[in-house]
Amino acid sequence: MTRRAVRVTGTVQGVGFRPYVFGLATSLGLSGFVGNDAGGVFIELQGPSTAIERFLSRLVAEAPPMAAVDAVTADELPVLVGESRFDIVASAQTAGATSIPPDTAVCADCLRELRDPTDRRFGYAFIACTNCGPRYTITTGLPYDRVNTTMSAFELCPPCRREYEDPNSRRFHAQPTACANCGPRLSMPVAEVVAALRGGLVVAIKGVGGYHLACDAEDSSATSALRNRKARGAKPFAVMVADLDVARDIAEVTEDDASLLSSAARPIVVLRARDESLSGYVAPGTDTLGVMLPYAPLHSLLFDAGAPRVLVMTSGNLSDEPICTEPDEAEQRLSGIADVFCHHDRPIHVACDDSVVRVAAGQRLPVRRSRGFAPLPVRLVQNSRPLLAVGGELKTTLCVAQGPHAWLSQHVGDTVNLETLAMLARTADTLLDLQRVDPDAVVSDAHPDYLSTAWASRRAESTGVHHVTVQHHHAHFASLLTEHQVPPGEPVLGFIFDGTGYGTDGTIWGGEILLGSYSGVRRIGHLRPISLPGGDAATRHPGRTALAHLHAAGLSWDPDLAIVTAMAPNEIALLGQMLRSGSHCTPTTSVGRLFDAVSSLLGVCQDVDYEAQAAIELEARAMGATGQHAWTPDVGFEGDVVIIDPSTWLSAAIADRRAGVPLPQSARGFHLGVAAAVARAAELVATRFEFRRVGLSGGVFANTVLSSACQNVLGRAGLDVLTHRVVPPNDGGLALGQVAVAAAGGAAESVRRR
Repeated sequence: MTRRAVRVTGTVQGVGFRPYVFGLATSLGLSGFVGNDAGGVFIELQGPSTAIERFLSRLVAEAPPMAAVDAVTADELPVLVGESRFDIVASAQTAGATSIPPDTAVCADCLRELRDPTDRRFGYAFIACTNCGPRYTITTGLPYDRVNTTMSAFELCPPCRREYEDPNSRRFHAQPTACANCGPRLSMPVAEVVAALRGGLVVAIKGVGGYHLACDAEDSSATSALRNRKARGAKPFAVMVADLDVARDIAEVTEDDASLLSSAARPIVVLRARDESLSGYVAPGTDTLGVMLPYAPLHSLLFDAGAPRVLVMTSGNLSDEPICTEPDEAEQRLSGIADVFCHHDRPIHVACDDSVVRVAAGQRLPVRRSRGFAPLPVRLVQNSRPLLAVGGELKTTLCVAQGPHAWLSQHVGDTVNLETLAMLARTADTLLDLQRVDPDAVVSDAHPDYLSTAWASRRAESTGVHHVTVQHHHAHFASLLTEHQVPPGEPVLGFIFDGTGYGTDGTIWGGEILLGSYSGVRRIGHLRPISLPGGDAATRHPGRTALAHLHAAGLSWDPDLAIVTAMAPNEIALLGQMLRSGSHCTPTTSVGRLFDAVSSLLGVCQDVDYEAQAAIELEARAMGATGQHAWTPDVGFEGDVVIIDPSTWLSAAIADRRAGVPLPQSARGFHLGVAAAVARAAELVATRFEFRRVGLSGGVFANTVLSSACQNVLGRAGLDVLTHRVVPPNDGGLALGQVAVAAAGGAAESVRRR
């Protein structure tokens, strides 16, 4: 007879872990107890040593599907005399931190009950159990008990209470559980919502992590009205469909796509569009479509009741503002957008937008990591002191780190206005509170003009801790290394391609070749710099970037060029003067801006109204082509630095246009040319430095045509290629990289204020 104290850490609360332990222990004839505390799950076991060993061997292998165990420890205890049963005990208030599970889609069991007229939860829009439903968005504190969720306001009725207290029920301590008699309610019947959608109206629907704005995706009048009212410009809308069959009707769906679409996370998956019945206002200018399946019970009820087969489901906000979460806020902020409001009375504590993923080379490529994934932790390679990292300016996420764990927040957004900055502050407080981390430093991007950098500085000063800055591309690099658990000190060659990042020389980087690790990198190559006229203004007008690239390459601005014919003569003259004098020009090595330039030269996009529009539309054209014709790269050493010179690609763009080469072929030729340049640069670096792994990071590598092409050419060269699978390659992954660099001592640190 022996007794063990077992500690389980990870995502082990709110996932049915305690009833699972109860069932496993009792089946093995063990006595003792199991409970939750702020650090995870605590267990005491007593019985024959062989039975305890069987328990420990099965504990992780047979864990509930939503659980993610980080570690299990077991220590000897004195045997207790007279103990005969195994119990589930009340949660304990202790120090420490555990991982809150993300919100997951309604499970198959709950769906069956939802659609069963004989079940007491038939048609109940908030059905949930231990295996599904909201978690992160309703959690207000730890341990994860009902009193520490927004469900605390709903007292369980006797039947729900019996399920909640029954270890053999899948609703045992399922904190979101309720029924129509005791739980949250909709403000209007489902049938009325469906009637509004079928009538061509825009409906604001309160969901799991905030409001959606919904309408019939095949109704041009409704989609046009939504786009205009939301000030959406040309940025594509996401759509929701009832099932995979409809998804396959409107888009090309591979097995990998189908797996992602139907996963518990239920992200938006970017697919190749194939159905011309959808309104042209859904995704103008691109051949791709963001598609998701229902994840809340309400979504399934809408489709079951006859909602249009394809619904636009876009964030309930004005463009660039945070998502609305509560009725009063929605009525105020969305009154000029929505015709009808469908509210419910379950409070949302944490706003959480939908996640977005793609598939590249058969692997998941995150674009936005939010609902379904946040706040799952990522294990750090090096233990971290307590840190709060705030990311960059665009696609901001936060990261809280301590010891071996880094907890990543949901998508916050672009911190370019006070509303989003306020959401950043709320998210920071929530994540720090939930993980019980008291940071001794706040980490930000090194860019001095980012609002997030200023916020980090103020936060550090007000709390008396250090303010740490990390160079933008080093953070991208380190996030990728962390994902792949690259050991400290192992050199990796990184191609970090994006739109904008503040360089150590005070210029704007974005086409960087780095060699190093977490603690430091060497800039051993980059795209040849150009002068960008008007700085940030050029990001909204790709033609400016095209002319700047032509000027730098010594190529003339001929009248037959697409950009020259699209631009007023006086503007062209002014830009020429600026470039010749260098006045109001910003040096940059940005590959993102190079994609803009080529998009403009090929006549794809001349003006943008959302980030990366020109590049996205160029990629869409490339998807429609086959063949391996690549534009010739120009890559070589200049001194000790590898320079990628885009001049040959600019000449190829002009030549293709004049020769009447089909646009898809030209677009693909450019993408393959960039991949060839990456391969050539890696080959050159390998003549002087030793490395075996090559990493691809930065927002440009959200482009699946480029990412897949780079993986192919580098793989053929015998290199181990690292790509993002956990956090986005864009700025949504910066915060993870920032804590990884800070943990390794590779960041610039201010003096403690007090």
